[in-house]
Amino acid sequence: MDLALAEARAAAARGEVPVGAVLVRDGEVIAAAGNRTLELADPTAHAEVLVLRAACAAAGSQRLPDCDLYVTLEPCPMCAAAISFARIRRLYFGASDEKGGAVENGVRFYGQPTCHHAPEVYSGLAGRDAAELLKAFFRGRRA
Repeated sequence: MDLALAEARAAAARGEVPVGAVLVRDGEVIAAAGNRTLELADPTAHAEVLVLRAACAAAGSQRLPDCDLYVTLEPCPMCAAAISFARIRRLYFGASDEKGGAVENGVRFYGQPTCHHAPEVYSGLAGRDAAELLKAFFRGRRA
């Protein structure tokens, strides 16, 4: 999660919402990214989607069943669906997102009967650090 937080800090430094994600297989980092929606002018360029794209390209497969994803913020509906479609084994996330989250909040994507695959979910990992990073970023934007 430390690497995901570093990716989130780098995203903030670029003016992006500070969310970072890291994909791991057998203890090895396969891909890491922070949000790049502004830089790429792409509303789908969330950290989770970027690491899934990179890892799938490297693996030559749309499925990553032996991988674990670490992300600093609870995934949104789009990212939750992408995680499901990629067949990610475990999802670890830091801060909860009551407004935009889709795992433990909102639509609770993995609990829906239409969800094809639900990863094991572990929330709150470095949650305070992730939440503070987001709060500081938005405080600075309002100032």
